[in-house]
Amino acid sequence: MAATLARKAVDQLRSKEFRDYLTRIKAALVHHFWGPVANWGLPIAAINDMKKSPEIISGRMTFALTCYSLLFMRFAYKVQPRNWLLFACHLTNETAQLIQGSRLIKYNGFSTVSFKVSSTVSSTNASSTDTLAVPSTASTTVFTTVSFSELATCSGS
Repeated sequence: MAATLARKAVDQLRSKEFRDYLTRIKAALVHHFWGPVANWGLPIAAINDMKKSPEIISGRMTFALTCYSLLFMRFAYKVQPRNWLLFACHLTNETAQLIQGSRLIKYNGFSTVSFKVSSTVSSTNASSTDTLAVPSTASTTVFTTVSFSELATCSGS
């Protein structure tokens, strides 16, 4: 009786139906588990790069990874069954890439307000608390500190 039971178990394991079942489970594990687990390398690398100097950040790559993660977050939410592991991975990567992008913008100086000011600015009522950086002439990139009260009395456009 034990030999018959063992023979049925072995036959079941060798059957086509069981192999098809394992293939479906394997595909589900690859797509819904191991794929997102391997994908965690992107946000881990971005988080690790936050400790480094912002001069190594590539603006194009940061933009591409931001778009990529945004699209795949939508995919992970829309696919049935919802792939929450992939969604969390891309949400983390999206956040890390946005932080990296803001670090790049601050490093390159795009976060200051700049506009053209006439080179003849009077220095009346100059206060050190209400200043901002503006270019001194249109042809150079040298910045001059000008107070808001000086901008109001400025004779240029």
